Amino acid sequence: MAEIQLRNVGKRWGSFVGVDNFDLTIADKEFLVLLGPSGCGKTTTMRMIAGLEDATEGDILIDGKKVNDLEPKDRDVAMVFQSYALYPNMNVYENIRFPLKVRGIDPATHDEKVRRASAMVELDDFLHRKPAELSGGQRQRVALARAIVREPNVFLMDEPLSNLDAKLRVSTRAQIKNLSHELAVTTIYVTHDQIEAMTLADRVVVMKQGVVQQLGSPTDIYDKPANTFVASFIGNPAMNLMDGTMSGGTFEAENVRVEGLHAPDGPVTLGFRAEDAGLGDAGHHEITAPIYTLELLGDATMVTVRIGGELVAVRAPKDFRSEIGDTVSLSVPASICHLFHAETGARIEA
Repeated sequence: MAEIQLRNVGKRWGSFVGVDNFDLTIADKEFLVLLGPSGCGKTTTMRMIAGLEDATEGDILIDGKKVNDLEPKDRDVAMVFQSYALYPNMNVYENIRFPLKVRGIDPATHDEKVRRASAMVELDDFLHRKPAELSGGQRQRVALARAIVREPNVFLMDEPLSNLDAKLRVSTRAQIKNLSHELAVTTIYVTHDQIEAMTLADRVVVMKQGVVQQLGSPTDIYDKPANTFVASFIGNPAMNLMDGTMSGGTFEAENVRVEGLHAPDGPVTLGFRAEDAGLGDAGHHEITAPIYTLELLGDATMVTVRIGGELVAVRAPKDFRSEIGDTVSLSVPASICHLFHAETGARIEA
């Protein structure tokens, strides 16, 4: 059982605010992802939970017990870092075993624990090798096994996949997902990669400049972004956003007209996702513009047009054929649109 409570936690260095008033309860066995760009405070938040940084304000509780003043080793958390932090002079077996020796765990149990952890991450054939003889993906799996062997209350993972190439990232991501299901241990995972967040998380915390922008399931955050920052950060490609004016339920901008919307008159930002729009249904052309670029993705063609100063992407069928510069009509019905306040960027609920 490991419920983690962050009560109005903050971190400041002089006048610089790293994390501001972070308030959250992470349920036992939950997989929570902290997502945001570099410098948004996600790693600082994790390091405060681990005890590697002191919180300037607020309380951190694990299982109802305040841990602010506890040393990292007394918090029963295991961290997996972006850099694998392995001991080069020890083989894989000894690297995985090391936390057991440090914690004074009965040596008679070591072999069984090490072999169980290595089997979980498929390292049985590499136990005799030194880290220098391993690939990046194998090293990261040693780091995972070293965290697993401790049987901690909480796993903390700080961008563990960012040093891996694209193919390894996918397979290691699947392994982490399966491990979290098998181990059923509370996990906090830091990343700037929204695909990792969407695929791994039970809930996602989107952060910007030390402040939580939105908290919810991956589906909530994708389908109903709380503001334009979240809308532009989640999704591949990100949500299309256009500034324009509402008048009597109609949104208008350069070469754009969408009717049937519900928002007060005045300046607004309209958003829609590339996969929700279509290419020119008869009599339903909300946007007409020349093609800026075409990208064949294999399962689809991404068509990008330029409207005003913005690039707008639409997902077309894979057999769509056209040329850069050709004029296309995009279908953007009101039902797929999201509206945001022009000044604050906050979502306008219909």
